[in-house]
Amino acid sequence: MLPGPPQDLRDRMTDAPTVAALFDAAVAVRAAAYAPYSRFRVGAALATPKGAIHAGCNVENAAYPVGTCAEAGAISALVAAGGRRIAAILVLGDGPALCTPCGACRQRLREFAADDAEVLVAGPEGVRARFTLGELLPASFGPANLGAQP
Repeated sequence: MLPGPPQDLRDRMTDAPTVAALFDAAVAVRAAAYAPYSRFRVGAALATPKGAIHAGCNVENAAYPVGTCAEAGAISALVAAGGRRIAAILVLGDGPALCTPCGACRQRLREFAADDAEVLVAGPEGVRARFTLGELLPASFGPANLGAQP
């Protein structure tokens, strides 16, 4: 199992400024989403254990459903910047239902996050729900199962 984020980051995740920074980044990137088919734009922003924020938006494709989820975009931005660890992620979508990460994105998150990584689910008005990755993907298969650590 991957070690969790440092205690100081876990403590800060409940602080309004950290959540606000993730929310603001997700709002900004969501505006750039390319969703001409579903018209369901999603923004995601993740925080590293050191507090860096990386964001991504969904990008659809005419060969639906070949598009890319917002979480995958944020993870790509993390990796492109040399990062390998996720302490928390905020996913922002419209509509009355919770916009939680899809199954494939839960597994993508697991590659870089521990079970206790915080997953914040938001709508335009703010955070609607909080989960840990372990709650969303219990008994998961990850790098430790292969004897690897990212």
